[in-house]
Amino acid sequence: MKRLLILLFLGAVFNAQAQKLNSMNWFNEPSSWTIKENALTMHVTPQSDYWRISHYGFTVDDAPFYYGEYGGEIEAKVKISGNYKNRFDQAGLMIRSDKSNYIKAGVEYVDGKFNISTVVTHNTSDWSIITLEKPIPFIWIKAVRRLDAIEVFYSLDDKDYKPMRTAYFPDNTPIRVGMMGASPDGDGFEARFESFSVKHLPDLRRLKWLKENAE
Repeated sequence: MKRLLILLFLGAVFNAQAQKLNSMNWFNEPSSWTIKENALTMHVTPQSDYWRISHYGFTVDDAPFYYGEYGGEIEAKVKISGNYKNRFDQAGLMIRSDKSNYIKAGVEYVDGKFNISTVVTHNTSDWSIITLEKPIPFIWIKAVRRLDAIEVFYSLDDKDYKPMRTAYFPDNTPIRVGMMGASPDGDGFEARFESFSVKHLPDLRRLKWLKENAE
């Protein structure tokens, strides 16, 4: 019976679905946004971004971010598209615990090229990019939080996912997970997010304990 209850619990966790889009929350709500057919469209706020200190010497925390709150280990995924037009226009998936600890990953338009971009911030920010050979109509971003790390992947078809970054992130800390856009050097643009989902994953330490203490 104990083993059956454990299996039922794990199945329920794996099948957990994300919050409905209309039940989520705004941080820095943009002037214009809509939700229709499980897709969020926003006009990204002009002159907005997330960045802390490194290289540029300033801190900004004013770009739109639409999120739900989660605990434990998760897998988050979203399809992203946008009419990027100005330098550093960006749209992506964001995981955040507070103003000093966050990861944002998605598309960033730099010097006329589309880039797969990741910014990891732990008090100070860093930036890494993968330059694409040609413009893309959309991209899928997936992030997996396990223990004290987050792995980030991208895909052009929601089937073949390629790794783009693995980064430290404090475990056992509630996080905000959702969709963000920024236009630090421009007058804003339209970004669209489809099929956003968050799936809870069983805690690896708990799974190990259950295995070692199975009857």
